[in-house]
Amino acid sequence: MSDRQPLTTFVLAEAPTGSVPADVREADWIPAVVPGGVHESLLAAGRIEHPYYDRNEESVRWIEERDWWFRCEFDGLGTPAAEERVRLVFHGLDSVADVWLNGEHLGHHENMFRPAEFDVTARLTEQNVLLLRFCPPLAGLTPPASALAMNERLAKVFAALSEGAASTSEGGMSAVLPLTTLRRKATFSWGWDFGPRLPSVGVWRPVELVRETHAAITEHHIRTDALDGTTALVTALVGVDVLAGDLTRLTARVTLTAPSGAEHTVSLPVTSGENSSTLRVPDAELWWTHDLGAPALHDVVIELVDGDGTVLDRRTDRVGLRTVGLDRSPDPEGGRYFRFLLNGTPIFARGAAWLPADMLVGSVGEARYRELIGLARDANMTMLRIWGGGVYEHDAFYAATDELGILVWQDFMFACIDYPSEDPVLRREVVLEAEYQVRRLRNRASVALWSGNNEVQLIHGFAYQDYEPGNWGWDFFHRLLPETVERVDGTVPYWPGSPWGEDKVEGWMAVNGVRDGDRHAWEVWHGFDVGAGGGPYDDPGQSRHYRRYANDLGKFISEFGIHASPELATLKRWIPAESLSIHSPSFDAHNKDHPKDKGDAVLEIVTGLPQTMTQYVDFTMAAQAEGLKFGVEHYRRRQPHCSGTLVWQFNDVWPGFSWSVVDHDAVPKSSWYALRRAYAPVLASFAETAAGLELWVSNSTAAVVRTTAVVDLTDADGATTRTFEIAVSVEPGESRCVWTRSERLRTGEWAWVSSADKAFGPNRVFGGEVRDLHLGVESPKWTVERTGDTSATVTLRATSLTYQVRMTAGIPGVRYSDNYLDLRPGDEAVIVLERLPVDFDPATVTVQTYGSS
Repeated sequence: MSDRQPLTTFVLAEAPTGSVPADVREADWIPAVVPGGVHESLLAAGRIEHPYYDRNEESVRWIEERDWWFRCEFDGLGTPAAEERVRLVFHGLDSVADVWLNGEHLGHHENMFRPAEFDVTARLTEQNVLLLRFCPPLAGLTPPASALAMNERLAKVFAALSEGAASTSEGGMSAVLPLTTLRRKATFSWGWDFGPRLPSVGVWRPVELVRETHAAITEHHIRTDALDGTTALVTALVGVDVLAGDLTRLTARVTLTAPSGAEHTVSLPVTSGENSSTLRVPDAELWWTHDLGAPALHDVVIELVDGDGTVLDRRTDRVGLRTVGLDRSPDPEGGRYFRFLLNGTPIFARGAAWLPADMLVGSVGEARYRELIGLARDANMTMLRIWGGGVYEHDAFYAATDELGILVWQDFMFACIDYPSEDPVLRREVVLEAEYQVRRLRNRASVALWSGNNEVQLIHGFAYQDYEPGNWGWDFFHRLLPETVERVDGTVPYWPGSPWGEDKVEGWMAVNGVRDGDRHAWEVWHGFDVGAGGGPYDDPGQSRHYRRYANDLGKFISEFGIHASPELATLKRWIPAESLSIHSPSFDAHNKDHPKDKGDAVLEIVTGLPQTMTQYVDFTMAAQAEGLKFGVEHYRRRQPHCSGTLVWQFNDVWPGFSWSVVDHDAVPKSSWYALRRAYAPVLASFAETAAGLELWVSNSTAAVVRTTAVVDLTDADGATTRTFEIAVSVEPGESRCVWTRSERLRTGEWAWVSSADKAFGPNRVFGGEVRDLHLGVESPKWTVERTGDTSATVTLRATSLTYQVRMTAGIPGVRYSDNYLDLRPGDEAVIVLERLPVDFDPATVTVQTYGSS
C-alpha cells in the first residue's frame, strides 16, 4: 500500500547568484512557508514590507535577482525492502531549481507546471538533509528572434491604433515577454495590465515522500463515453507499475458509488502497464451545472489486488458522469454556432475569466478558493475560464468547481506572444507539461474545454496578417496539444486558442471575428476595432463606450470588460491615507493599465468626472456595472446565435484598479451584483432601438417559462406614468422579444419590469446616461434587526428615486443578499447580512446613495 509522508518544515536562506551548497552552511536561515515561496517567507519573518501596500513592489524587486535556498531535515523511513520503492515528489517548483539530498545532486528542474520526481530508495539514511536552490528565473536566457520580431511589428500596429499607448511596457505587454517564452513559468509574473511585476519563487506546491510496495496504481481515468437514454456508458482505465515479484494475477477493482448509494463495480486484470473495461450505469445520476440540475459526484475506489486477495494499493477520487461537446453546426444567421453541449443539452455559458487569486500563487489556500468560487456560483455563473497567462490551478480549485457545478474552460499556459516552438528544450518541456496536466485533470467533471492559449494567434495575426505554420507556436497549438488532449483524455473538446475562428469570409480577422468561434470584445474600453466593427469615432469616450457592445454579433464572447475601482474600504487597507487621492503616485501605482486616465473619457460621458475618491469609486463602479449589464443583456438576447459570455475578469491578483468584479479582498463590486441579475437563468431585459423600446425574455433553463411581465414607465422622479401587463411564453434555450413600444425613453425616464410570479427578477433601463438621472438627495430610511449570532436583516424604505443604494457593515467578509439597488419612491427592500462577528453592533451599518460622501 502506498504511504505518503509530507515534508512541510523548511527553512530559507539567500545567497548571491551562482552559489553552491557550501556557500549556505553558515547562512542566516529563517522559517520558510511551504507550500508558498520566498516573498511569503520574508514577509512572515518581518524581512520585507508587504509588496502590495503603497509602492512597496519596487522595494522587493531584488528578490528575483538572488539565489534562494530551501532546506528540510527529516528522519529516514528505515531500510526499504527489496519490493519497495521510495520517491521524492515535488508537486511544484517555481521555477529554476536544483535538488540535493544528503549532499548528492539529484537533478535540475525548470518548469513550474509539472512535478519533479526522484527515486530515492537507495539514497535515504537515518537522518536526511534536503537542499533546493532556486536561481533567478530568467538568468541565462536570450530572447528568441521570432518573439522580438513579432513584438516590434506589433508595437507599430498598436501605436497607430492607440496613439502610442502600446509603446510602453506598462500597457500590459511586459518588456521581458519575449524572454519569458523560454521559461515555463506563469507569464503574468513579470507584470500585466492588472498586476505588478512580482515573480514568485519557491516551493509552491506540496512535497512528499511516497513509499510503494510490490505494485502501485499510477493512473486512472473514469470516462463517460456516451449517454444511451438514462444509461451512462463508462470506461474505467487503470495504470499500474509492478515493482517486484511475479505479479501476473493483478486485478484492479473499480467501485463507483452514486450519491444515492447505488454501486457499480468492474474488475480488470492488469500487469505492468494499463488496462480498461466498460460498464453500463442505468438510471445514471448525471453531473449538471448548478442551474440545470445537481452536480452529482460519484465516489470512486480503485483497489489493486493480487492473486491472494491482498490489497497492494488503493486510490480514491470523485467523478461526475457527464458528456461535454462543442456544437459548431451551421447557424441560420450565418457562420457557425459555438455552443457547449452538456449531456447533449445546448447551454448559454454565463461566467468570467479566472486569474490567479494572488501574485504569490503558492499561498492561495483551499478556503480562499471556496470563497471565490462560491461567489461565482452565487452570481449565477456557470463557467470560469482559467486564463493562459496564469497557472493550471490547484486541485482545490477543480474540487470546488466540480462540487458547485461550474464548468471550466482551461487554457494551456501560453499568452500574448509568439513562442519558439522549434526550440528543442522548450518543446520537451511543453510535451511533458501537457501530458501531465491533461492526465491530472481528465477526471474532473467540470473541465469542459482545453484551449491552446490566450491571444497568441490574435496578436500574431495583428502583427503578420496570417497564421501560416512557423516558429511562433503553431505546432504547439495546432498539432502537439490537440493530439495530447485526444490521446490522454479523448472526451473533452480542444480549441486552438482564445480567441479563434476559421470563417473564410472574414479573412485573417476571423480569429476574432463574429461568424465563427469565440471572440474577445475589446472594442469597448480599448476603443479600436478588433473584429466587431463600429465607428469610426471622433471622440475617444464614444469609441470606448459600452454601447459599442450592441454592434457585436459574435458567437461566444470569451473576454470583455470595463475597469473599476475596488470598494473604498479595500483601498484604505492598501493605500496610505495621505496618498488616497485620484492619481496620486500610490493610486497610479495600483493601476497597471495605460494610460492611467484611460477611463476618464468614458466617465465624462457616463457619470461626469469624479472630484473625490468617494466619487471615483462610485462613478467607476457605476460605469462598470452599467456596461457589463448592457453587454450581457445584449448577448443573451442573441441566444442561440450567441451562446456564452465570459466577463474579463472575475477576480484580482492584488489590490489594484482593474476589470475585476470581485476585488482582491473578496469584496464584490457593484458589477458583481449587476452580473448576478443579468446572469439569472431567466432574464427579462430592455433593448433600446432606433424605433423605440423592446422587452425580451431569455430562458437558459431546461423548462418552458410562462409568466406575466409587468412593465412600469416612470418619469424622471420615479412616478409611474403607465403600466403594461404582457403574457410571456419562452421555450428552453430561447430568447424572444415579448413587447415593443414605438417611442424611445426620454432622458431621465425609466422603464421597469417585474414578473407577477417571480419567474424572473426585476430589471430596469433609463434614458440617457447616469449623469442625466434626477436622483433624490435623501438616503432611504433603514432599520437593522439581528436574526442570529452572525446574521441580521436590513430593511430599506426609499422616499425618493435612488440609484445604486449600497450598505456596509464596515467589516471585510460580510456577505449581503443584495446590494447596489435602484429604488423608486415607496419601494422597500429587505437585505440579509451573513458572516457577521458575534459582537456585531447594528449601529455600524450605514446606507449610502450613489455619489454621496
